[in-house]
Order: sequence, then C-alpha cells, then structure tokens
Amino acid sequence: MKSTTIIDVAKKAQVSVATVSRVVNGNYPVKDSTRRKVLEAIRDLKYIPNIQARELNTQRSSIIGIIVPSLFNTFFAEVVNGIESFTASSGYSLLLTYTKDNPISEKRCMNELLMRNVSGIINISPNTEKVASDFFDQIAERMPMVFINSYVKRPAISYVNNDEQIGTKIALEYLISLGHKNICFIRGDRSDSYEFKQNAYEEIMKKMHNFREDYILNIGAGNSIETVELTAEKVVETLQEKKEITAIFSCNDLMGIGAVNGCHRLGIKVPQDMSVMGFDNILLSNFIEPKLTTMDQNMMTLGWTAASLLMEKIANENKTSRQVVLQNTLVLRDTTAACRHVE
Repeated sequence: MKSTTIIDVAKKAQVSVATVSRVVNGNYPVKDSTRRKVLEAIRDLKYIPNIQARELNTQRSSIIGIIVPSLFNTFFAEVVNGIESFTASSGYSLLLTYTKDNPISEKRCMNELLMRNVSGIINISPNTEKVASDFFDQIAERMPMVFINSYVKRPAISYVNNDEQIGTKIALEYLISLGHKNICFIRGDRSDSYEFKQNAYEEIMKKMHNFREDYILNIGAGNSIETVELTAEKVVETLQEKKEITAIFSCNDLMGIGAVNGCHRLGIKVPQDMSVMGFDNILLSNFIEPKLTTMDQNMMTLGWTAASLLMEKIANENKTSRQVVLQNTLVLRDTTAACRHVE
C-alpha cells in the first residue's frame, strides 16, 4: 500500500507543498482558514510527516541525546521524565544511552550521539573526574551540552546541580541533633556526587572530633541492580564489628534501603536501635517499610531545568552557558529517631 505523501496532502487541501510544510513545521505564519484546510487533509489522509526528510531540509536534528549512568536507579528515570516534560512541547524526541557507571562507556556514548547528529546532549551525573576535560571541551565547542549534578565546570557547558554538599550537611546535622555521633557513611564508585558528599561528611565529623576512616564504606556499584544487596552485606559485616555505630548516612536511596535490610538481618531495629538516612527521594523510598527518611533532590525540576538550558543553548547557537543551583529538602519519614545509646 502506497503511503501518503506531502504532495497528496497539498492536492487535497488545494495548496502548495510549501504551505503544507509550513503548517507541519510551524516555522512560518499561515492564514487560519488555510491552516484548517491543511489540518483537515492531514487528518483525512492519515498523513504522518517524514521526520528524516524534514531534518534533511532544515539541516537540524529533532533528537536530544541523554546519557545516564544506570537504568536501575529510578533517580535517573525521574530526571529523564522531567526532561521529557519540557521537550515534549518543543518537537524534540529523546535518545537514551547509558554508561553502566563506566567512564570508557561514557566517552563511547558521547561519540555515538555525535555520530547520530543530535541537536544537543544532556549528561546526568557525568564522570568528569575520570574523563579528560579536553574531551568535553572539544565536544562543547560544536555541540550544545548540559550537565546535571557535575562539579567540574567547563566554560562552554551549561549546568544544573543540586547543592549536594549542603544537602549532606543538612542530613548529618539532623542526625547529630538526634544525639548520634558515630555515623557510618556509605558511598559507591566513580561519581563526583560521592566525592562531594564524602567531603561534607569528613568536614562535619572532624569538627566533632569524631572522624574515623573505617566508618566510610565503599560498596562499589552504587547504581546497579546489585546495589541494595551489596550495601546490605557491607552493613552486616561492619555493624557486627562496630557496635558503637548508631546511624547510617547513605549517598542514595538504594544504599539506604540496603542499609535497612542489613540491619534487619542482624536483628537491629530501625529506627529504635539504628537510624538510616537516604538521599534522592526516589519513589521506592516511600514504599518500603519503614519508609525511608531522605533528602529530596528535585528530580523532575533537575530534568526540566536541564532541558530548558539546552533549548536556550540551541536557540543561541551554543554561544551562551549558564549554571543553575537547586537546594535539597529534608524529607522526614520513619527510619530516623533519637539515639538511645548511652556513651
């Protein structure tokens, strides 16, 4: 069966092909009466615009490239949802790639998106410490780019971040206000986010004169399907040896859920005997029992803001760059309580 073409639409509406193109693309004004005729013809003929042909004509892709470290941590899915909520009305589609928290894969994803001639790239939690900065600089010169939650700044890239250092301090100060002093810190590998949270943790614990290197647990894969179990195993091993620990700060909610599971395996009651703090406020944190106390990372807002910054760069032919900083919010639920240990 022969597919309907733009020429068929033009004949039925009794207008030129150029007029149909203007209605479809919305790039030139068309009289309301003419627009209605064209739209009726499109509906009657069930015409579907050829995106590839339109891109060849305009020499502009209608695809935005997205890079995420993982498909298992719903934090990234919720950020992508925020991106989509902004781009849906802009005529852009999303092309999603993921790196498995691997800097080599991240470079490959960047290059693949370039080869596909995307209009711009949004990179969520990039491995900027592990990827040579000149690699990003070279790409940013010719491709609009926005980074989400990255802390190594390049002049040609726009950024939207949560202030995770301040968020970590808010979380730790809350635990301290409950009387906790011996606080375990759980992190993963290969993310700027973990480094900045650890810096905040060390600063606060040193001010209390209670910093201990062996209270820092690196579980490795922090955004994988194994994250919850890896955390649970590490927590069981640690709490069996260090019974003085009364609170756990986790760099994301998957780790927080794993910490709660580890406590359950040891018969440690949460929050009566152990307080557990997460970070992100993914949907799952509100579905487990007890519900996880956490820091809200504004995931939808992160995505929406990143998309708006990218549209701004595309509209200005990649000549402008901006940085937006969002603040985290403490979400009090059921996994934290006053310390009952007598020291």
